Amino acid sequence: MVARRFDYFVILAEMRTGSNLLEATLSQVPVIHCHGEAFNPDYVGGPKVKALMGMTMADRLRDPGALLDRIRAAEGFNGFRFFFDHEPRVVDAILNDPRCAKIVLTRNPVDCYVSLKIAYNTKRWRLTDVKDKIAWKPPFKPEEFEAFLHDRQQFQIRIQNALQVTGQTAFYLDYEDSLRVDVVNGLLDHLGLSERIERIADTIIRQNPEEMANKVRNFPEMEAALQRIDWANLSRTPNFEPRRGPGVPRFVAAAGAPLLYMPLQPAPDAALRDWLARLGSGGLVEDFRQKTLRAWMRRNPGHRSFAVVRHPLARANDIFAAVLDRDGFADVRRVLRDHHGVGLPADDEIAGMDATAYRAGFLGFLAFLKVNLNGQTTLRQDVLWASQGAIIQGFGNFASPDLLCREDRLATDLGYLARTVGAEPGTPPGAVAGMAPVPLEAIHGNDLEAAARDAYPRDYVTFGFGRWKPQR
Repeated sequence: MVARRFDYFVILAEMRTGSNLLEATLSQVPVIHCHGEAFNPDYVGGPKVKALMGMTMADRLRDPGALLDRIRAAEGFNGFRFFFDHEPRVVDAILNDPRCAKIVLTRNPVDCYVSLKIAYNTKRWRLTDVKDKIAWKPPFKPEEFEAFLHDRQQFQIRIQNALQVTGQTAFYLDYEDSLRVDVVNGLLDHLGLSERIERIADTIIRQNPEEMANKVRNFPEMEAALQRIDWANLSRTPNFEPRRGPGVPRFVAAAGAPLLYMPLQPAPDAALRDWLARLGSGGLVEDFRQKTLRAWMRRNPGHRSFAVVRHPLARANDIFAAVLDRDGFADVRRVLRDHHGVGLPADDEIAGMDATAYRAGFLGFLAFLKVNLNGQTTLRQDVLWASQGAIIQGFGNFASPDLLCREDRLATDLGYLARTVGAEPGTPPGAVAGMAPVPLEAIHGNDLEAAARDAYPRDYVTFGFGRWKPQR
């Protein structure tokens, strides 16, 4: 008999994330036994359950560890759901146990909050027949939502830190993922089980499928409140290079044609912006927020979006120039000098660097980028020097670009884009003008090529870059 990878499992979730449905789906597998909210502060397992594993609520309150031991040792493969406000005395025992499989189930927190408000006020916690639905619109309360969000964020951070410290990994899935048979079967494989399901449980019906605007009383106030919240780390999961946001405020649209430009920093793109501004009736649309950009998209059916991908070495040269020039990177320059062996003069002497000194500093900076993007330095992994792949992946959190233009064929790609939206392309820019004070062709060499490839290996492979060549 093959030894099982885990002794038991826990679904780390929250109310209204779909944990009941996931539990019902997993329970289709004969060997799996789900015990509900075994450590809920108000009951043991469920509101109508008097005893679980031979223990009453009073027994569990006296010794919660005993119930955990019984679940672990019970016949079959046993598990339960655990929320942020459940029995605090067993949290560390669960999270630190590598023999406990962790399933982290999440859902858009706004959806969770609104769904919870509806459930509290209608007393409908589960829906098994749509005719039993009770319609009710709750008010959105900003302060209440922020407190709701904070508690759940802190619990997610605690889960992640425990997994990192103990060298474990969890199976992460969102509510929408739990509705997919193939994802749940992947979860079963992660749990070390050979059984498979054929369908998602149909005993529970989604209660509130309406659009958010139709689910709350004060949708405009909700939108305004959500704009004030910093969502930067809301869905963060472990990764060498941090996940990036979409960067919508940097996007630029042509006022005279449905074309949207998604810049990758640093962006020496004055000629490209001039070209966009000359299309159609002329002008640019800037300073987007996600709400205003969605409105622009709705007003411009058939719109196309694009980004310009550059050779990593040429882009790195402009990144280095920006680090040398910008006041906001004084702390970075100091750390590069003091701790990473990058030969940079004092800030007031940088403007006088000759090509030889610049080249030596650039080579050292590329070596720094390699270790920084691998998470091996104390300096921030700034979006300025993030890999192009990571930035484009961040775009996808809002909308992926329709076309990735190449700097070595920029005029062709931009002309094609203009024609797809019925605009006369005119004369698109034929190249990206570098912003570095020392052009790459003046310092190019094999050592710089190798260092750039070490710093951005995935960009080279993903986008098919070879050795850098001057643009003609």
